[in-house]
Amino acid sequence: MRTAHAVADVRAAERDLMALVPDGELMRRAAAGLAAVCVRLLGRVYGARVVVLAGTGDNGGDALFAAASLAGRGARVTVIAAGPRLHEAGARALTAAGGTVLSGTVLSGTAPGGTAPGGAAGDVRDEAWADATAVIGSADLILDGILGIGGHGGLREPAAALAGLAARARAGGAVVVAVDLPSGVDADTGEVAGASVAADLTVTFGTIKPGLLIDPGAGRSGTVELVDIGLRPHLADRAVAARALQSEDVAGLLPAPGAESNKYRRGVLGVLAGSERYTGAAVLSVGAAVRGGAGMVRLVSAARAADVVRQHWPEAVITQVDPADPAAAVAEAGRVQAWAAGPGLGTGPAATALLGAVLATPLPVLLDADALTVLAGHRDLLARPDGAPTVITPHAGELSRLIGADIADIEARRAEFARRAAADLGVTVLLKGSTTVVATPDPAAPVLVNPTGTAWLATAGSGDVLTGLTGALLAQGVRPVASAAAAAAYLHGLAGRLAASGAPIGASDLLAAIGPAIRVVTGGSAAGLG
Repeated sequence: MRTAHAVADVRAAERDLMALVPDGELMRRAAAGLAAVCVRLLGRVYGARVVVLAGTGDNGGDALFAAASLAGRGARVTVIAAGPRLHEAGARALTAAGGTVLSGTVLSGTAPGGTAPGGAAGDVRDEAWADATAVIGSADLILDGILGIGGHGGLREPAAALAGLAARARAGGAVVVAVDLPSGVDADTGEVAGASVAADLTVTFGTIKPGLLIDPGAGRSGTVELVDIGLRPHLADRAVAARALQSEDVAGLLPAPGAESNKYRRGVLGVLAGSERYTGAAVLSVGAAVRGGAGMVRLVSAARAADVVRQHWPEAVITQVDPADPAAAVAEAGRVQAWAAGPGLGTGPAATALLGAVLATPLPVLLDADALTVLAGHRDLLARPDGAPTVITPHAGELSRLIGADIADIEARRAEFARRAAADLGVTVLLKGSTTVVATPDPAAPVLVNPTGTAWLATAGSGDVLTGLTGALLAQGVRPVASAAAAAAYLHGLAGRLAASGAPIGASDLLAAIGPAIRVVTGGSAAGLG
């Protein structure tokens, strides 16, 4: 399990630790860990061209002390100031080790070819930008120490222009390493509200920050490496803001049949999916539930969808919906341990009646796709008996309709809006997207962040597979329901990676990859499977 803490708690823990250690000790520890990572990345340090983009704060100090260590081993280190001054002790250490602070590179807020007036001052700034451009362009490694975890909003000039030069150098083969987090990324939310640094690797200190796990910030962070500076004991009594499940966590959640298991003990899932028009959604949801380990899958669907499912999944037990009395099919389906509802269901009166019947049961219910559209106009359906758990799995557009928020805002601050929706609706929310996050109505509970996936999962029917897989885990008794949702998202993302292997896939390809994904997390091998 990877855990992340909010900035306020990190600051408090740092204060507690600093009261116990000599002045500057935390920066020394951070710089030593950062330098060690840089040495590993460079391989041969002597003669390597290292550029430090340094801000005025402690983040810049971390970068300068680490760069001083590299300079002491023979690296050619150049510092470019992104603000009006440098961290004094760090700058002294850097120059004493043989590093260079580029002359005139306190760039006075101007950008290359920017607004500096003519004359001597303008000439100096233009020359400084030419020097900075040349040095960054020839770098082997660039350290981003512009802003730390206290930064908010996009980068302003000259930092924004320096980030742009670093991006060009990265495209040309330079390695960009962010110090604690990429500058321009909000540490608590992952929001990127303007220009930012895009890193190949982020070296973060003490604990992971939520913005390193959640897009768009996660996409700017590259690989995240945690350096222990002694904060962990001082964070033990503080709330965890976000958790990212790892394979061993998922393995610990997955049920395994025993000698006395039967189809009922393994979990029976009711699937409410498909219609006369949309048959494939039912095929995908049922298939994912079968491959996800449910002992039995009972499908409730329209006649045409039912016929198609029989051809693909003969093991499914099917109840056809009577158009004259659609809700009756839910009771006729028989005993189940959980319901998964929505894919391809339609949004008319029959669909509303079916969802009302499912949500009137005391069982866990997962709602996706068309069920969310129905729910947007019938939120009263969420008044469940005896607090029965409900999981919804919207993408940003569906969540926008449910809570009346702007799609762009949801995508920029995914964890915040997932939490808001969970509290507002009284349900567990699995918000799908570039980073899938799971939030519960409990404001003290951390959001769960999924670390797996691939852009190839952006294909029609992928969500239907997730519906069936999550439902299978709910039916098998995985609790709490947020853990079931997070584990399903992990397996779904891993199945996507295994199925795609860098090539396009369709949702049906995911079904064959669910078994290999489960074997990977439980210690088996996916080689030659699926």
